[in-house]
Amino acid sequence: MNDAALDHIGDALYEAWSSRRVMTPISGSMPDLTIDHAYRIQQRMVARRIAQGEHVIGKKIGVTSKVVQQMLNVHQPDFGILLSGMQYEDGAEIPMESLIQPRAEGEIAFFLKEDLCGPGVTITQVMDATKEVAACFEIVDSRIRDWNIRIQDTVADNASCGVFVIGKDRVDAQTIDLAVCGMVIEKNGEVVATGAGAAALGHPANAVAWLANELGARGIPLKAGEPILSGSLAPLIPVTAGDSLRMRIGGIGACSVSFK
Repeated sequence: MNDAALDHIGDALYEAWSSRRVMTPISGSMPDLTIDHAYRIQQRMVARRIAQGEHVIGKKIGVTSKVVQQMLNVHQPDFGILLSGMQYEDGAEIPMESLIQPRAEGEIAFFLKEDLCGPGVTITQVMDATKEVAACFEIVDSRIRDWNIRIQDTVADNASCGVFVIGKDRVDAQTIDLAVCGMVIEKNGEVVATGAGAAALGHPANAVAWLANELGARGIPLKAGEPILSGSLAPLIPVTAGDSLRMRIGGIGACSVSFK
């Protein structure tokens, strides 16, 4: 598959994002599309947004937990690029017209004190390089109609990135056990999901190590100071206008977001 064909798909995904419209699954009409092809498409989509004034501020890993893999019928992790237009402040009210078919994920965000670049990055190296962690909502949002995705579709669609919100509380990752810290999410005042750090590939730092190694194979580092979203700890939560979400992760802190 040549670069022009891949760029054409990346442009179509960018236009779907820009116009807030969905498109049919890419994999359905392109059975020979590989994951490497899909990442090449992702690069084009991201480049189109950067050309319009955004810039890279972080990275994310997606589809890390078994419950999310089962919900989406995608059974391996992927990664996406976080751009400046995706970040909202803790407690923000996000306009629904900026999204298409959003779902919320509760995650742990990492902030490094030094760069990491794979291959060969271990969970121990991630923990040694981590300055602090925070509670985080990622609002994933697929440009593929009805979330009818295979791994190639979500990879091409920048790992279904939508927007994200990071809590104000940040703590030293060395002071808590990230594998067992518990998370509770409330939607409109009622508990709708619970989880623990181990849901993200057994340990959220293990998810970050996976990300560092996958990006490193493509010559991309995890940079000190940038947010790194380590993957959902609970099932995806659909949201509509009027909804409010609040989460707390034991030993880390809280995060909230609402939709209008």
